[in-house]
Amino acid sequence: MSEEIEEEQAGRKAGQIVFAVAFVLISLLLVVMLPDQTVWKNRTKFFAQPRFWPAVGVIGMLVFGGLHLWMRPRHRSRRYLNRYDLREAGVWLASLEYALWFLVYVWLVPIIGYLPATLIFAPLLSWRLGYHSRKMLWISVLFGVAVVVMFKGFLDVKIPGGLIYEYLPDALRSFFILNF
Repeated sequence: MSEEIEEEQAGRKAGQIVFAVAFVLISLLLVVMLPDQTVWKNRTKFFAQPRFWPAVGVIGMLVFGGLHLWMRPRHRSRRYLNRYDLREAGVWLASLEYALWFLVYVWLVPIIGYLPATLIFAPLLSWRLGYHSRKMLWISVLFGVAVVVMFKGFLDVKIPGGLIYEYLPDALRSFFILNF
């Protein structure tokens, strides 16, 4: 394949083989899981079956994902993966880092509390995003306080208190559980 064709493929088409293969594999996994995740009820109309519409959607995903994989514009190419595909897949995988940050945050909130977790993660994520100045870190701390005040105070969102609050004196513990 010539260098010019590779450069042309680096645009909107980069990563399509990785996407198509991943989509077909995930769809196949969902089709295999259908019998365990849905039920077929006796004396229920065909189109009202709990398994029917999920099966239509998941089988449709598999069929159309397979067609996309088969009919993609480069399917005649000898090289199936090139550096642009791998670079694009790397960008997709890099976004999973933020999902991991969120999972750690959600895991820590019941342990250390909503306010402390937010006040730790807001500056950490700001730092991770490249905001290294003291001003930006303090803005992220103020943002964290504003989020906690808005959710707990104004919106009255019920978020369980952290386990760490159990070590506080009685009056202070109930205040922290209710407000932070």
